[in-house]
Amino acid sequence: MFVGGNILQAVATVLDTVLWLYMWVIIARALISWVNPDPWNPIVQFLTRATEPVLAPIRRWVGWRMGIDLSPIIAILAITFLQLALVQTLRDIAVRLN
Repeated sequence: MFVGGNILQAVATVLDTVLWLYMWVIIARALISWVNPDPWNPIVQFLTRATEPVLAPIRRWVGWRMGIDLSPIIAILAITFLQLALVQTLRDIAVRLN
């Protein structure tokens, strides 16, 4: 069963890295929104396309409170939860399989 444990460990590591990178994309999007970015800039377009599928439903659910968009903070908290709960659970299962 050590092969299954190693595969599960690899899946957990890749998932953790993808979540970590996506969190930084959300942070970059939030930081760039503080200035008036050029909407035709390819970096701005990438950040918008990459984060809008996650931030838009949160924005609809939470709405604007006091004129502040809280969706990036909620998305980062959700990513952190996934890293602590899901990734760590996968790693624990992988250790037990080895």
